[in-house]
Amino acid sequence: MIFCRYSPIVHTLIKHSVRSPVQADYLFAITWRHIFNELGGLDLRDGAPTTLQNWLINMTAACINRVELPPVESIQSSLQATSPPLGCYLERSLDQLEPTQRLIILMAQTFHWSETRISAYLQAEGEFLSPSEVKQALAKAYQQLERVLPEDISEIYLGRLAPHSEDLEESDRDEQDENLLDLAALGLEQRSR
Repeated sequence: MIFCRYSPIVHTLIKHSVRSPVQADYLFAITWRHIFNELGGLDLRDGAPTTLQNWLINMTAACINRVELPPVESIQSSLQATSPPLGCYLERSLDQLEPTQRLIILMAQTFHWSETRISAYLQAEGEFLSPSEVKQALAKAYQQLERVLPEDISEIYLGRLAPHSEDLEESDRDEQDENLLDLAALGLEQRSR
């Protein structure tokens, strides 16, 4: 709701402060991540010295002044690929996974490693999983990611309430796993910046 109502203001402020539309979109996503993380501590009860809109404008100005933008050619993310709120919730959901689950997803999605390569890496780190066990662990990691992603976010951004994978037929599970693969890739891409 906050994003729908206030994103035009934030995007306009950023767009007028940055030369490149690609950098503006990048900064917009970074700004919303910062806003998302700061909202938990925001207190706008009666007597507060600011309004939500003023607070958002001040947060936007702080990001515009503090964030060092990378060159256009190095920016890989796009607002058309994922909305900033989805990226924020996906990042928070990834943080709730076990470290090994997060690492396996990272290697599969960010580095596009095969199960064999992931298995070899894990073995070098003292965790012995065969390639078939890595494949199973990856499927479980995606299922866990699905469980921790809030239902309303799944409904808004995936267009449905996401039933848990164990309740789906095999073909539906494969399609849902593909959707989660795409989501995980988006979240990891934004997180690596």
